[in-house]
Amino acid sequence: MMKSVMVAGVDCGTNSIRLKISRVDEQGGVEDVVPRILRVIRLGQDVDKTHRFADEALDRAYAAAREFADVLAKYPVDGIRFVATSATRDALNREEFEDGIERILGVRPEVIPGTEEADLSFLGATSIVRRDVQAPYLVVDLGGGSTELVLGGDGVSHPSTQVQAAYSMNIGSVRMTERHLRNDPPTQTQIEEAIADIDEHIDKAFTTVPAGKARTIIGVSGTVTTMTALAMGLAEYDHSVVDGARCTLQDAYAVDDKFLHMPREERLTYKTIHPGRIDVVGGGALVWNRVLAKVSAAALADHGQAIDSFMASEHGLLDGIVLDYGKRLLAAR
Repeated sequence: MMKSVMVAGVDCGTNSIRLKISRVDEQGGVEDVVPRILRVIRLGQDVDKTHRFADEALDRAYAAAREFADVLAKYPVDGIRFVATSATRDALNREEFEDGIERILGVRPEVIPGTEEADLSFLGATSIVRRDVQAPYLVVDLGGGSTELVLGGDGVSHPSTQVQAAYSMNIGSVRMTERHLRNDPPTQTQIEEAIADIDEHIDKAFTTVPAGKARTIIGVSGTVTTMTALAMGLAEYDHSVVDGARCTLQDAYAVDDKFLHMPREERLTYKTIHPGRIDVVGGGALVWNRVLAKVSAAALADHGQAIDSFMASEHGLLDGIVLDYGKRLLAAR
């Protein structure tokens, strides 16, 4: 009989926190026991400015953790891995947060570096890629506080699922909104300042990640999937439709620009957007827009053919956490 373990993964980012409980077998198969549960907690509220977690942000995080604890009490998991990312790396009072989570869930958050976050995101995103998708893949994990670029192999000299280069940029939907896009809607000056900031980070990332070698862009995280759903014209968000969907860059640019300039009250009328993303979706869209444009231009310069579309994926960091953790527990048995 094939060995397997039941594990829980928690991905706590700058804007949202997710829980997933899955059974992982020794061949790397993953079967969800409890599909992902997402709560928007805005843990990174003002962290870019104060370098501390706000009390109300901690309260929201603890409320979500208590909800997760109630779910976990129903399932005999072999282990829990709680991963915290960008905002927690930057917060001076992160120990207070870690202590609070440990009291509630019995597991201490692991504050992982951006490089490990990138590796796990790539593992999750590529775990379900179809064989007809052209390698190398560039996985873009666009979060609230940071954005990871991860380039895999070409499938010939290096396996397409093997990370060749990765870089974590300190830009994301929450950071860009709080740092630059303070008006509703943002002014053209604010947008231009944000673009200059974003482009500087991307250009630096490209000195480590040869993004021009990519043939396929895979976008993960809430910003990407939300903007994809909007580009597809969905009246309400539908995971099954968005996961694996192809979207042209021209459609992405149009919808990104539209929602960047749209007033908050109008964004509220779109059921496709999670209420917790209403305030920051424009900032995330701007980051996504610039990444797509610069990767496509780099591909044109590298091999004479610009990339004209991307694939949206519901599978990312959380899936990588669960798969990696399950495999490590099995190897230790």
